[in-house]
Amino acid sequence: MLWTLRRTTLQFVPKITLFPLPRLHLSTLSPPSSSLYLNPTKPLSQSDIKNLILSSYHHGKFHNLLQNVVALPSFLLTACHNLKPNNKNPLTLDSVSTYFFSLQQLSSQLSTNQFDVKDCCFIIPPSSVKGKSLVLPNLKLKVVIEAVRMILEAIYDDRFVTFCYGGRANMGRHTAIRYLKNSVENPSWWFTVCLNPAKFENKHVDNLCRVMEEKISDEALIGLIKRLFDTEIVSIQLGGCYLGRGFPQECGLDSILINIYFNSFDKEIQDLRLKTNRENPRVDANDLAEGYPGNAFYKPLKIYAVRYLDEILVITSGTKMMTMDLKSRLVQILEKNMEFGIDKVKTVIHSATSEKIEFLGMELQAVKPSVLHPPMSQKAIRARKKYLRQKEVRALELRNAKETNRKKLGRKIFSHVFKKMKRANGFKTDFQIESEVNQIFDSWAEEVMQDFLESVDDRWEWHRMLSAGDFLSLKRIRDQLPRELVDAYDNFQEQVDRYLNPVKAKKVIEEQVKIAEEEEERKYSDQTIADLTKLCIKVEVPLEIVRKAVKLVGFTNHMGRPRPINLLMVLEDTDIIKWYAGIGRRWLDFFCCCHNFKKLKIIVSYHLRFSCILTLAEKHESSKKEAIRHYTKDLKVSDVNGVEEVHFPTEREVKMMGDNDLIDPKPVDGSLGMTLIRLASDEPSYRCAAHFCDRRDTIVYRIRLLQNLLNLDPFDRSKWVPGMAAIHENLNKRCIPLCADHISELYLGRLTLQDTDCASLLHVD
Repeated sequence: MLWTLRRTTLQFVPKITLFPLPRLHLSTLSPPSSSLYLNPTKPLSQSDIKNLILSSYHHGKFHNLLQNVVALPSFLLTACHNLKPNNKNPLTLDSVSTYFFSLQQLSSQLSTNQFDVKDCCFIIPPSSVKGKSLVLPNLKLKVVIEAVRMILEAIYDDRFVTFCYGGRANMGRHTAIRYLKNSVENPSWWFTVCLNPAKFENKHVDNLCRVMEEKISDEALIGLIKRLFDTEIVSIQLGGCYLGRGFPQECGLDSILINIYFNSFDKEIQDLRLKTNRENPRVDANDLAEGYPGNAFYKPLKIYAVRYLDEILVITSGTKMMTMDLKSRLVQILEKNMEFGIDKVKTVIHSATSEKIEFLGMELQAVKPSVLHPPMSQKAIRARKKYLRQKEVRALELRNAKETNRKKLGRKIFSHVFKKMKRANGFKTDFQIESEVNQIFDSWAEEVMQDFLESVDDRWEWHRMLSAGDFLSLKRIRDQLPRELVDAYDNFQEQVDRYLNPVKAKKVIEEQVKIAEEEEERKYSDQTIADLTKLCIKVEVPLEIVRKAVKLVGFTNHMGRPRPINLLMVLEDTDIIKWYAGIGRRWLDFFCCCHNFKKLKIIVSYHLRFSCILTLAEKHESSKKEAIRHYTKDLKVSDVNGVEEVHFPTEREVKMMGDNDLIDPKPVDGSLGMTLIRLASDEPSYRCAAHFCDRRDTIVYRIRLLQNLLNLDPFDRSKWVPGMAAIHENLNKRCIPLCADHISELYLGRLTLQDTDCASLLHVD
C-alpha cells in the first residue's frame, strides 16, 4: 500500500506543473507536459483549446484561467487569427510583435495581472452637445477580449440549451428559422418578450459575475470583465436592435455574456417544456385503444421557444389561458430574478393563424401546408401537358432523323463495299474491321428494335399480320404437311406471340396509369387531411419595411422608381458598383429563407440595379441607354489589367438563388447607413486599419453616416425604418485608412467596421 501511494503522488507531479509561475509563460520553452499548448509558433486547434482549459478544472471549478490559459502566447496568437479577416498570410509571433504589439509583453502583463484596460481605450468625443463619448478598444485590447471570449465559449457553449441562438458556432439566424419551419407543429398562440431599451447596469454586472463564479474560480478574470464594463468597452444595450450587426460599438464579448446571463431563464423555459411533454406525451395511431375513431387526430400540448440574444419568441399549441399563464410566469422571472424592464404594450399574445408576428427581422405566420407548397393550378397543368407533348414531338423528330441518317449511311456502306468487291474481286484492308462493323450494326439493330417494341400500335399491327388468316393454322391442312414444317410454324408463332403480342405490354401500361392515378389520389387526400389537421410556419420578408428603407436611402423616388444617388458620384465606378452590390448581396443572403423571396429579388434586381446604372450615367453625364451599353445590365467593369469583373449579382444569379445555406448573415443596416468617400487630398502613408493588415499602400476614406446626412434621429421610428439600427453618430466624418483589398471587402459587405481597428481612425478637417 505504501508503494502504491508513493506512485500515486508521483503521478500528480506533472499536473502541478500545468500551473507554472508567470515567468514560465514568458519563455519560449514549454513545460514537458504541455509543450503543444505553450508553443507560440502556431495557433491552437479547438481540441487543444478544450484540453488546455480542462487541465485547469478541479473540484468542480476552473481555476486561474487568466494566468494559465489567456496569458499563453499561443492562446493570444490564436485570438489574433480569429480576429484576422482572412488567413491568406498566417500570423506568427514575430510578425505580430514586429508590426503591431509584443505578444510576449502582453502575456507578461496578463500573467501578473498588470494589464491596464484604460491605456488600451480609444475615446471618440461626441459630435453634438447632447451626445456622449464613444469608447472603443484598440487592437491589443481586442485580442484580450477575443481570448476571454474563447475561454467562456469553451466553458459554457455545451451548457446552453438547444433553443439558444446567436453568438454561437453554427447557431445563427437561419438555423433558428429552420427550427421554426421544420419543428414547430400546430401553433395556436405566440408572443415575443420585448425588453425596455436599457443599458446593462451595475446590478446586472454583479449578477453576471456571480453566475460566472459558480463555474470559474479566478478573481483576475472576473475582475478584468468588470473593468471592461467600468470603462464602457463592454456596453450592452438591451431591448434595441444593435446586437449581432457588426457595428463598432458592439463588443466581441456581448453575445456570450448575454447568453450566460440568460442561461438561467432558458433553463426555466426548458423545464416547463419538459414538464409539458411528460404530461402530454405523443400518441401513435398503433397505440390507440380499440373503438377509437380512425378519423380523429390527437394534437398534444407543446411549448416552443427561440431566443436570439435579447429577442425571445414563445409559441404554444394549447389554449389562450395556458399561454397567458406562461407569459405571466416568464415576465415575472425577467422582472424579479433578472431585474429587467418589460415593455407590456409589445409583450402581448397574438393568434398564430390570424396575426403576423415580427421576429429576427422577418414576419412569421401559421398557415396550412398547401400555402407553403401549393398544388399546381389548371393553367400550370395545361402548360406542363403542352410541354410534355412538345417534348414527345421533338423526340419523335429526332428518332426519325436518326433513322434517315442510318439509311443513308447504310446505303453508302453497302454501295462502297459492292463496288470494291466487284472491281477487286474481294475487299481487302490492312485492318480488321469486321468486329467494329458488326458492333455498329448490332447497336443499330438494338436501337431500332427497342424503338419498335416501345410502340404498342406497331406491335399490334405486325402481330395481326403474322398470326391471322394463315392457312397453316387449319387442322386439315396441318395433317397433310410434313411434321418438321408444322413444328417450325408453331415455333414461329410462339416467337411472334412472345415478342409481338401487345396484350402484356398494354396491361403493363394500364397498370402504370392506374398506379399513377392512385398515387395522385393519395397525394390529394394526404394534402387535404394535412390542411385540415396541421399548421406550419410561414416566414416572409417585411416588404413594407424594405421599401421604406429603399426610399429612405434614395434608391427610389416618391413614385417608387429608381433614381441616382448624388453622394456616390465622387467615388470610382468600381466602388459605386461594389457599394450597391454589398447592399444587394446582404439583403439576398439575409432573406433567402423567406417564402416571398422572389419579391425581394425584384427589389434587388430592378430598383438597386437601375439606381446604380442611373448613378453611373449621372456621373458621366450620359443617358441610361449609354450606361447600359457600356456597363451592360450585369454592371461589368474592368480592373487594372483589363480583366472584366462582375460584383453585382447578375439577373441569372439572382433568379437561381434560394434557401441553401445555414449561416448567420449580418443585416444590411451597416451597409445601408454608411458610405466611404475617398479624400481628395494626399494624406501621409498610414497602416491599413483592418485587423492585422500590415500594408502601407492605403487610401484615406471619410465615413459618412445616413442619419447625419438626412438629419434624422434613428430613435424616431416615425421617420426612421423600424428595426433598422444605425452606426454610432460619433463616427460620422471620421477618416479611416484602408488598403485596396479591405476597402473592396468593406464595400461588398464581407467586412464591417467591427473588423477594423478603430484606434486607427483619423480626424481630418
